[in-house]
Amino acid sequence: MKIIEDVLSTLTDAKVNDVRIGLHWTAVVVEKHGKHACGLASTVNNTHHREGIPDVESAGDLCSLSALQLADFALSSSNIKSSIGIAAMNALIEPKPTQWQEINAEQVLAKEGNGKNIAVIGSFPFVNRLKDKVNKIYVFDLNPAEGEFGPEAAAKILPDMDVIAITGMTLVNKTLDDLLPYCNPGAVKMMLGPSTFLSDMMFDYGFDLVSGAYVDKIVPVIQTMCEGGTFKQVHRAGVRLVTMAKATLINPG
Repeated sequence: MKIIEDVLSTLTDAKVNDVRIGLHWTAVVVEKHGKHACGLASTVNNTHHREGIPDVESAGDLCSLSALQLADFALSSSNIKSSIGIAAMNALIEPKPTQWQEINAEQVLAKEGNGKNIAVIGSFPFVNRLKDKVNKIYVFDLNPAEGEFGPEAAAKILPDMDVIAITGMTLVNKTLDDLLPYCNPGAVKMMLGPSTFLSDMMFDYGFDLVSGAYVDKIVPVIQTMCEGGTFKQVHRAGVRLVTMAKATLINPG
């Protein structure tokens, strides 16, 4: 996807200190200029597995690669390798705290979607809490639960939405390009979740808001995710939820 290629082109290399693939989350820790940074991505398993063919050919030697070599995995058609690559990219993206607001995606959607029709691409635990704040909410998922929609409904529903929130997992599983053409050009568009690039280059692709994760406490975060932690648990272990806005973001109150 071009968005991945473009963000990759802005990154500079670093030493890889650690690579972990947990049940729900993948983490890459890099060291640059004596400082450590940790990037996260959703762990997305490969849908097809042929006997005897490894998911990651260089497993056991990943830390011998450079951070940019790992980041190139983001372009892979293998979901597992793509998870590693997106996490490496997030570790390499230079933090810009002056552009962040410590507001989570749920708060932003409650404000931006007040009384409006919104679509959420990906199943998030806060969706039910938004229902009494918005006019109508449509939830899309590759494996839709009851009341949710599959990708095939995007062409019919997304053009009429006022707010569209897309999970960062679409960067990992390469489904973002399938969704963007159907988005209402006038809609407020957000990408959210730990896989999201906290890069202002996202605004060049039509996003108005990006809500992602910044790892403050690397050791407890990695321990929690490697023990099967959900994001709520990983968040408590030491992750800040931050939002970048294309224009000044109104305080959601």
